[in-house]
Amino acid sequence: MSKITTQNILFILLLGFLIKGCGSPEEETSKAFEPSYESSQPWVYWYWMYSTYSKAGITADLEAMKEAGIGGAFLMSIKGPAEPPLTDKPTLQGSEEWWEMVRHAMEEADRLGLRLAMHACDGFAVAGGPWITPEKSMQKVVWTDTLVQGGEKVDLQLKQPESYEDYYQELAVFAVPAKEEFEQTSEALRPAVTNSLGEKGLDFLLDDADDERFGTNDEVWIQYAFDEPFTCRSIRIKTSGNSYQAHRLKIAVSDDGEHFREVTRLHPPRHGWQDWDYDYTHSIPATTAKYFRFIYDKSGTEPGSEDLDAAKWKPSLKVKTIALLSSPAINQYEGKSAAVWRVSGRSTADVLPNKACIPMDQLVDISAQMDTDGRLTWEAPGGQWKIMRFGYTSTGHTNYTGGGAKGLEVDKFNAEAVRFQFDQWFGEALRTAGPELAEKVLKIFHIDSWEAGSQNWSPVFREEFKKRRGYDIVNYLPVMAGVPLESAETSERILYDIRRTISELIMDNFFGTLQEEAAKNGVKFSSENVAPTMVSDGMEHFKYIDYPSGEFWLNSPTHDKPNDMRDAISGGHIYGKQIIQAEAFTQLRMDWDEYPGMLKTLGDRNYALGINRFFYHVFVHNPWLDRKPGMTLDVIGLYFQRDQTWWKPGKAMVDYHQRVQYQLQKGHPVIDLAVFTGEDMPSRSVLPERLVPFLPGLAGREKMATEKSRWANEGQPTRAIPKGVKHSANMADAADWTDPLRGYHYDSFNKDALLRLAKVADGKVVFSDGTSYAFLIFPGQRKMNPNVRLMSVEVAEKLLQLVKEGATVLVDEKPVGTFGYQEEDQRLAAVVEELWSGEKDVPSKSDSPKTWQVGKGKVVQLPYEQATLETLGLAPDVVAVDQGGKLNVGFAFAHRRSQEEDIYFLSNQQEKARKLDVSFRIIGKKPVFYDPVLDREYPVSGWEMEAGRTDMTVKLPANGSLFVVFREDTSEKAVNEGSNWPEYKTQKTLDTPWKVAFDPAYRGPKAVQEMAALEDWRRHPNDSIKHYSGTAVYRTTFDWEGKRDGAFWLHLGKVANIASVNVNGKDCGVAWTFPYQVDISDALRKGQNELEIEVTNTWANRIIGDLKLPKEQRFTNTIADLERMEGRELLEAGLLGPVRILEMKY
Repeated sequence: MSKITTQNILFILLLGFLIKGCGSPEEETSKAFEPSYESSQPWVYWYWMYSTYSKAGITADLEAMKEAGIGGAFLMSIKGPAEPPLTDKPTLQGSEEWWEMVRHAMEEADRLGLRLAMHACDGFAVAGGPWITPEKSMQKVVWTDTLVQGGEKVDLQLKQPESYEDYYQELAVFAVPAKEEFEQTSEALRPAVTNSLGEKGLDFLLDDADDERFGTNDEVWIQYAFDEPFTCRSIRIKTSGNSYQAHRLKIAVSDDGEHFREVTRLHPPRHGWQDWDYDYTHSIPATTAKYFRFIYDKSGTEPGSEDLDAAKWKPSLKVKTIALLSSPAINQYEGKSAAVWRVSGRSTADVLPNKACIPMDQLVDISAQMDTDGRLTWEAPGGQWKIMRFGYTSTGHTNYTGGGAKGLEVDKFNAEAVRFQFDQWFGEALRTAGPELAEKVLKIFHIDSWEAGSQNWSPVFREEFKKRRGYDIVNYLPVMAGVPLESAETSERILYDIRRTISELIMDNFFGTLQEEAAKNGVKFSSENVAPTMVSDGMEHFKYIDYPSGEFWLNSPTHDKPNDMRDAISGGHIYGKQIIQAEAFTQLRMDWDEYPGMLKTLGDRNYALGINRFFYHVFVHNPWLDRKPGMTLDVIGLYFQRDQTWWKPGKAMVDYHQRVQYQLQKGHPVIDLAVFTGEDMPSRSVLPERLVPFLPGLAGREKMATEKSRWANEGQPTRAIPKGVKHSANMADAADWTDPLRGYHYDSFNKDALLRLAKVADGKVVFSDGTSYAFLIFPGQRKMNPNVRLMSVEVAEKLLQLVKEGATVLVDEKPVGTFGYQEEDQRLAAVVEELWSGEKDVPSKSDSPKTWQVGKGKVVQLPYEQATLETLGLAPDVVAVDQGGKLNVGFAFAHRRSQEEDIYFLSNQQEKARKLDVSFRIIGKKPVFYDPVLDREYPVSGWEMEAGRTDMTVKLPANGSLFVVFREDTSEKAVNEGSNWPEYKTQKTLDTPWKVAFDPAYRGPKAVQEMAALEDWRRHPNDSIKHYSGTAVYRTTFDWEGKRDGAFWLHLGKVANIASVNVNGKDCGVAWTFPYQVDISDALRKGQNELEIEVTNTWANRIIGDLKLPKEQRFTNTIADLERMEGRELLEAGLLGPVRILEMKY
């Protein structure tokens, strides 16, 4: 056995007390929680589509779920009637007939012992309906500007700001001095517009009057030529769709049109996928010239990510308006005012000097001078004035994925409106069920994707802001329109206070209210993420959630959600949640080639991250009993429903997931590091590729070199996954980050958890019940935290307190300022000085990190260059070295600790069998293996304890997984009783002829086929076999003259795609993943044996074959667009072998 020895570490987990101030339910977070079969069963998203339902289909769906081992279903209705309708009589959501269907589903679920969850509204995003009037909807600040000449009485009708459905409420009217030099625009001056491609007629770029756009994939410049020199201080850009390249144009200027100098490059803010509600305003240094060029070049293009969504796609420029303004503006005020989810650095005095800002004593509130009809009567002082009329209206966002009950999204700041929304939909579900049935069946209230944009106002916002921040935000409204007040810093501080208040209201008045309503009605609260759509702390809402939920996607890198996953997992851990869910295997485009074996490593990878319950996406209600594949979520998958070809044998995968989830619901997670997300808003958990620059030693040189190349993104390479979806090839793929810190796991934590929950126990920081962290990490500037050198006094004081009490923290640069309008920088400076006081006395050494003592704890300077944290007293939790000497490569692990056990989950992420020398940071307990595929526990034959660790060698099959459980106390230091894995020796190869029966109901041949040797169905001359999709039964007999008292396995060789084995009438199980073999020991008999193997492939070959037939002759019948399968190659199908009988020996 190869040994891996490291410093002896005593690792102690302390159980914290649940802090009730977070408002979280206690049942799932208490240390008394014990997993059960029911708690660990996977669920499904059960979508009811296009107002097309049937009671027979509902019953068939639920019976299929029960048969497959599914624990429950999230019932969500999606979209209204199709055009044309899919049924003669659509059942509109919210109608009496619809609720009758829901009642039927509940009764059938009760009969079958299934549980149901329901969403907050019709559709899957977010919470709204036709009962939400504009007054109760999400709101936003709107305004108009009017220039007037002073020195006389002003009497004019002010233009009303925009309104939605005639809903508009006044806020205030301000007059600000208007400098003529600040009031020029390219729209008014109409410069000549040309470009390097020679295209004509681009004057539409000067304003928003037309819907035309300029687009190109080629590098290009666009030029504005003014008659007279123009001074530009800000640029507003409107794009066609999301266009990352439009917001990173180089700006070059010239006085003669020939000699240009570069002024700046625009910097796009971080942004999410729902980014189209507002334009972008870029503030630039005041620049005077006659010629302005906007240069599109691709160098330096980022590869794209969840927080830079538009950069994911093939580089191209798409722009509708490039408006040059002489007026100064707060850089990216649209995001900073929380109108849209964006993150950018603060405006600075070099770009926005004080002289460009409006002094507060020159901001005149003239609200009283405007009557209720919007007419202004005002004795205006001399000079020119800009009149700004502010009000608010609905954002207009709806629960757009709904149907019959689609309407405006509810105001997320207004607790009473939120309660009203809860009652209108989920409350109606409770009334439909009645108390007795609801108590048995309706178990979860759920919030799915946040797809309603952001909001920055509400009728309650003014008073809430005043209560929370201590001043009246209405007095400062111009900053929400990008007008700088007093100074760049003052303006930024006020805007931060707005975002912070909005985040608090989302937490308290939306999620907090819904949690109260859920608890009042005896149901659990489940929710996915708010980022990257609603401006807020992307983790804090999980304090109110019983079941935090993320989502991960299959074969869909542009839509995968690694940040969602880490938000939910970290949020669940820091807030002490026992069950953390994931929407599993969502798929952008179904290729109809999906099967359980191909899903395994993706699922295992997310278990290793911290998920311990899946709900599969998606089981779509199929109202028809005679159409296959039937109803779908259009082209979106995973197709996981009763008419899936492999539905019945696929239960083996569901059972595997249940077993893994049962183990991973035990105890509490063991996580070594907690990484601070920062205080700016919006915020999210820290992705591994953003963390490793501060911990390069832990990531390793090879990974850091790979990252340098990936970020350089030279040539902007692209790829197409799935077919037809072309995007950046250098995006960070979650598959490349299975164990980023090579043996250390980390969570992220936010300001809320730090201030309310964090305490020190035995040198570790504990946030909530059961989870503790050896070190806190405060990384430096990164993409999602550009203002990292700002820190609130309360965070700094808490950090100092924790260190003094014994915590170890790793920090980057010193904070130099605070965030909010009324915060005190001097207080911060005093705290920071005390925290960094020992730094100056520590000599810099290349071989050890710079460390100094503060109280009982210590501070360590980042970046951390060492390969492990052992110099700080912490060895890796798990070290896995393969036969090539690679450390934790293609490997993922999870670690849970209960009062009785330490449970390690190991995953081989590579499609090849591997031997791994594994070392665990634990001693004093005897290890056992648990195989969740086979549901078998067996002893570890060889292991050794040395230097505080337990070492052993394991062998994992391709894509294999294994639990190593340390349970029984032992004083033994080593055991060497043989190999830790069995050896298999071939005893017989089955080369007998096979009789193969295909199912005529699935267009298979009626006659039983004779196969002298195993063959690929796609190679068969018979089209009924070549294009067959479904299950075929292979039968043969074989003689067995060998011994009977051993352990014998039937190895199927290559299987496309899943197989159930029966020997002599005895069910021997399902081969669904490597090594595709089943135990036949109890079924094997001397003499002649009868073997039956049911092999099932995917829908792909039937679909490909059907596309060659006239529509009326096709077998497949589905609403999904199958044309993308046109011209595809047929897939391997059937039992390919060789089929062998193996004897297993240790």
